[in-house]
Amino acid sequence: MISPWINRRRQAIELVVNLALLVGVLLVMAPFVWMVSASLQPDGAATTVPPVFFPTHPTLDQYRRLFERLDFLTHLGNSLLVASLVTIGSLVVNSMAAFAFAKYRFKGRDSLFALLLSLLIVPGQVTMFPVFLLMNKLHMINHFSGLIIPGLSSIFAIFLFRQFMTEIPDALIEAARLDGCSDFAIYWRIMMPLCKPILVTLALFTFMGTWNDFMWPLVVMTDSSGYTLPVALANLIGEHQGDTELMMAGAVLTTLPIMILFLLLQKYYIRGIMAGGVKG
Repeated sequence: MISPWINRRRQAIELVVNLALLVGVLLVMAPFVWMVSASLQPDGAATTVPPVFFPTHPTLDQYRRLFERLDFLTHLGNSLLVASLVTIGSLVVNSMAAFAFAKYRFKGRDSLFALLLSLLIVPGQVTMFPVFLLMNKLHMINHFSGLIIPGLSSIFAIFLFRQFMTEIPDALIEAARLDGCSDFAIYWRIMMPLCKPILVTLALFTFMGTWNDFMWPLVVMTDSSGYTLPVALANLIGEHQGDTELMMAGAVLTTLPIMILFLLLQKYYIRGIMAGGVKG
């Protein structure tokens, strides 16, 4: 039987943990709440001290000005196009590579996989210049293909896919081969449906990473009509440095699609994270 002292101690610990979690949530949400609040305020109201988290007279003028000064829908379409194609292509390319590493037996497989993992320590900035030269040789500068193709391969995605696929019994593959399934049919009809949690998790990671990417689109695209949202908003900041409220309106509209996507897929995202933790 548990003594009353132990029960009180446990309740006190739970209360402290819950309070700490609540404080953490408030700290994380405070910048976003202020961003939304600032986007609904008139010019100059967002720079007051202390900051205003709930505007007394909310207005949508900043959003109207944003659409007047920036071809927002064009840049939004650019971001959606690039992020969607990179996400879909990355899932296909990396899952195929992971399928080979997980279920095929070939000489040097483990050494090659270890070499790939060792490349995870190389920063992306180190490879940016040679990739840029390669894209220039292929005449992909200032073209969406130059934004999409370099993002199709990811060592991290191959690693997660491979770790998940190794846990799928080989007996399923052997049974499919006995039924006359080709290797591609096994990959597409058996492996991919079983990898749904990891697929959704990596899709979210890839889409968010591509959507928020600033440096590579800035380097590749020279025509402003091809800018993605982060680059277009950065240029707008250079033109209107004092318009904090206008910048926050652009930030809200940039963040909104990612938040909606995460809320729709969070169930699969959490399941994929848990699966990766158990199977890794």
